[in-house]
Amino acid sequence: MKIPLAWRQLTHEKMRLLVALAGIAFADVLMFMQLGFKNALLDSAVRLPKGLNGDIFLVGSQTDTFVNPKPFSARRLYQTLGIEGVKTVNPFYVDINIWKNPIDRSTRQIFVMGFNPVNNILVLDGVQENLDLIKQPDVFLFDAKSRKEFGPVKETLLEGDHFTTEVGNRRITVKGLFTLGSSFGADGSLVTSDLNFFRLFDGRAKNLIDVGVIQLEPGADQEKILAQIKAELSAGDVQVFTKKELVAYERYYWETRTTIGFIFGLGTVMGFVVGTVIVYQILYTDVSDHLPEYATLKAMGYGDSYLLGVVFQEAILLAIVGFIPSLGLGFLLYAQTAKATGLPLIMTVSRAVTVLVLTVAMCSISGAIAVGKLRAADPADIF
Repeated sequence: MKIPLAWRQLTHEKMRLLVALAGIAFADVLMFMQLGFKNALLDSAVRLPKGLNGDIFLVGSQTDTFVNPKPFSARRLYQTLGIEGVKTVNPFYVDINIWKNPIDRSTRQIFVMGFNPVNNILVLDGVQENLDLIKQPDVFLFDAKSRKEFGPVKETLLEGDHFTTEVGNRRITVKGLFTLGSSFGADGSLVTSDLNFFRLFDGRAKNLIDVGVIQLEPGADQEKILAQIKAELSAGDVQVFTKKELVAYERYYWETRTTIGFIFGLGTVMGFVVGTVIVYQILYTDVSDHLPEYATLKAMGYGDSYLLGVVFQEAILLAIVGFIPSLGLGFLLYAQTAKATGLPLIMTVSRAVTVLVLTVAMCSISGAIAVGKLRAADPADIF
């Protein structure tokens, strides 16, 4: 039975081993959090387009993101009613206003959505069952996952009461809850009817809409109708998407056209570099301390490949053992961060595997650099 030389060398200096594992765990947690924030950003950004109940969507040609859409003429949406296979068309309005917390009088920006409640186009938990409420004047639904700074809205409604406050210097009443979740673009959200929406934004032109939601007849050829709509609306003032394309368009904006995606990607790279340096220092020190022993093994006939294999075994062992506590800490930090921010931070198998692969690569690179000194070791020089 072969002697587990790599494991024996790692465990010989227990304090050094603990320092190495702590360094690897720190680098892994840093990578977990950076990747988690990046994916939470992208996942939260596409929850709203995913929640729209439609087959084809129109947005203004200058619209980059749902958080800040550029309105276009409603006439363009109603033009599509003349195309065979189109069942219904529905304007969808979004804008940002100022919410006043009646408890401490603080103010925050809040994301407001409006549509005709006769035909529900927003498939989010809590919207369908509360459609009758938003038909009432100045009545809104509040996102149950909004940040706590908006006040005890959720708690008040769960106690059976309604919540009254001001939005944009207009008195409104919240009588129901729905679930969307905060994002990097909005900490809280409201849903109401199109009539209430224009009462709140009385300066907006009613013939301008933010998103056009088109529903098709059952069994209709979506690709054919999509091509017809694009031909009909070829003036260039609107963009036409399927739901899949709309989600991809929103995701692309946040991932590539903002600095946030780059920042989180850079954070992941920094975590990788930090871990590589820490593991290299540990392995290099270990090789230096045991150079006489390695030289003895060389003198006994063991080749460089065997000795290099020992160092790489140490690197892989460090990667695996250091990854385990970081995974547990990652689960804990994800849960606490999601609770505090409302962002969809969820540990996935693919993300865990990604970080594990990065950890093994990180330690392997460190091992490859550290064995340079071992390769040059000559038994004659040692003795």
